This record gives sequence, structure tokens and C-alpha cells, in this order.
Amino acid sequence: MKIKLNAVALKDFNDVEMPEMIRFAHGRGMDLTVIETMPMGEIEEDRTDRYLPLSKLRADLERQFTMSEIGYRTGGPARYVTVEETGGRLGFITPMTHNFCESCNRVRLTCTGTLYMCLGQNDAADLRTTMRATEDDGLLYAAIDEAISRKPKGHDFIIDRTNNRPAVSRHMSVTGG
Repeated sequence: MKIKLNAVALKDFNDVEMPEMIRFAHGRGMDLTVIETMPMGEIEEDRTDRYLPLSKLRADLERQFTMSEIGYRTGGPARYVTVEETGGRLGFITPMTHNFCESCNRVRLTCTGTLYMCLGQNDAADLRTTMRATEDDGLLYAAIDEAISRKPKGHDFIIDRTNNRPAVSRHMSVTGG
């Protein structure tokens, strides 16, 4: 089984731990993907205080590691490098600094049957009701197709002092990841 670890990079919280996280993951044969924080869910603090552009994190990491761009893809938004000192792969997901919405092919299905077409939008389809209404998979497929046709071209994520509210009120744990 191949394991990939994800970590949200947070300024003045876990940014100094990233080199050790890389060594930990790569030392066990795992990929590590770092993600910019996204304005999802109400939290107790100002998001601008924790936001860390991954370009800054990468520049900091390049003081310790030699990174080489590679063409490895998983079908998701991460862009990967090889870390020469560890031999492992490190991915970067940058929803804030390098919007990748045009190439996004992801939707999220919750355990309650709600299909979200975008993490940064509230539009969703209730597939549970359709599944419970009939055993005809054709209706379910039609509901999925209709939902996918509404997939937006971009998210509404903004992190700055003037927009100190989340783009969506639900937390990532509700949507799934």
C-alpha cells in the first residue's frame, strides 16, 4: 500500500517543522504534499495570521534541500518535485497563489450523500435522496451528470484583512478530503 501524507502549511505554527516532516515521510517511503490554507469554516483566529504562500515555504526549504521539478501527476492539483537529499516526492497544492481551477477535475462526496462540485463553493447535490427513491441507477447517474454540469470555473477563496470571513462556512472535515 502506498501512503501519501498531506499537511496544511501554517505560518508561525508548523512551517519550521516542514523539513522534519519531509524527512519523516520520505524516510518511510511516503510522499508528502503541502497545502496552502483555504478559507473554509469559521475559526477562532484571523486567517491572515497563519496564511503561508507555498512559494515562501519552498524558498525556505530550498536552503536545506535540492528540489527538481518532475512530471509526476496523480490527476489532482499537486505539482511535484523530487527532494534529492531524501529521494522522495514533495507535492505543492496552491489554491491561493496559483489558482488551478481550470484544470480541476475533483468533486467531493460526503458520507451523507452530498456531492460538492467545488471546495470553495456551497453548491451541492443531494444524491442520498435520489438513491433512496429508486433502485434505478439511471436516475443516480443523471443526478451526478446534472451536478457535474454545474461545476464552477473557479472558487471564491480570498484571504486578506478586508475579507476576514471564510468563503464557505463548512469546515473541510464536513466536506472530506
